Amino acid sequence: MDIDNANTTAITRLMEARPILKGVAAAKDVIPGMRDNLFLHAGPPIEWARMSGPLRGAIIGAMLFEGIAASEAEAVSMVERGEVEFDSCHHHGAVGPMAGVTSASMKVYVVENAEHGNKSFSNLNEGYGKVLRYGAYSEEVLKKLHWMNDVLGEALANALANSSGIDMRALIAEALHMGDEGHNRNKAGSLLFLKSLAPLIAKTMKDASAMSEVLQFLGDNALSVLNPVMAACKAMTDAAHGVEGSTIVTTMARNGTDFGIRVSGLDAKQWFTAPAEIPVGLFFSGFSQADANPDIGDSAITETAGIGGFAMATAPAIVTFVGGTPKDAMNATLEMYEITFAESKYFTMPSLDFRGTPTGIDIRKVVELGITPRINTGIAHKNAGVGQVGAGLVRPPLAIFEQALLAYAEKYGL
Repeated sequence: MDIDNANTTAITRLMEARPILKGVAAAKDVIPGMRDNLFLHAGPPIEWARMSGPLRGAIIGAMLFEGIAASEAEAVSMVERGEVEFDSCHHHGAVGPMAGVTSASMKVYVVENAEHGNKSFSNLNEGYGKVLRYGAYSEEVLKKLHWMNDVLGEALANALANSSGIDMRALIAEALHMGDEGHNRNKAGSLLFLKSLAPLIAKTMKDASAMSEVLQFLGDNALSVLNPVMAACKAMTDAAHGVEGSTIVTTMARNGTDFGIRVSGLDAKQWFTAPAEIPVGLFFSGFSQADANPDIGDSAITETAGIGGFAMATAPAIVTFVGGTPKDAMNATLEMYEITFAESKYFTMPSLDFRGTPTGIDIRKVVELGITPRINTGIAHKNAGVGQVGAGLVRPPLAIFEQALLAYAEKYGL
């Protein structure tokens, strides 16, 4: 078997994918397999009994948002009676940051890969503070979610419907040249996103007050572009999945309990998991490492596609948020070249003479060298309802790459 040839095919599909943000719609209208009693979550599949505090909180909040439960106690009771179902976002072409919970009526971004035809989805970003994705579900959180669905979501849907879409690959490439890395630092990308959307929103919204609120919300939220960036990366990595013989990782995701990966040359629902590590980083005032939940979220799809922690060299200011020094950021990127198969054709870094970002995690190299991917991430409080308490750095367990390599060897008789 020519593994390198298989990997070249997978990486070419990943890099040549052209994710276009085409619209915003209710999840149940666009996500395959979505239904009223199904709640999608970040990371590999997990049952209620093993869910972490933040994920449980986000599930409860989503049930309250949907109106299928009137209280926390009723929501928990319904779950325990088996009246609702859970599944991984990744089984439905979707991704979500942190808890990643998406419910039937929530508005989601719709991204289409113009090169290969596959679609991907992500919910809307709530911004910082007490938010659903970190397990918060107070009345204030739910009120904001309804505004996002009814006003922001509708504005985005109408704006994008009156456009040819937004080329997310081009937007990410430009943002990297402006000091972003595409995961935790998205200040430039969010402004580019607003620049593309603002004329469309102005053209389609008739209520000046509502328009002002929408533009203000997008402009104030430095993470507004994160969710469509994640969906773009999902479209790219999904395009690389299913290549016979490939050892390239196409998913890295965490549910707050387990860290899981999937590999291109193995089955689409074959996950390799181990307990998620607790991120180490900087904490908001009043919180410490003792408050942190194990790593959670689908946002490591950015590193899987070759940005985020893999592109920290181009975003030295990220260290003010996740810890370390600018030199550490540079070294993080340089180390990732050791475990990747290629360098990106489209995502380049001025600080490294426009060298392409390290792209395509190869399970063979990870196991051989004992070097695991670097991920920068937000940190959720371990208890439901508290929200974000900091940001930092984390690595997946080496064991999951070892499991994947053994499964690969067994499948291909190596």
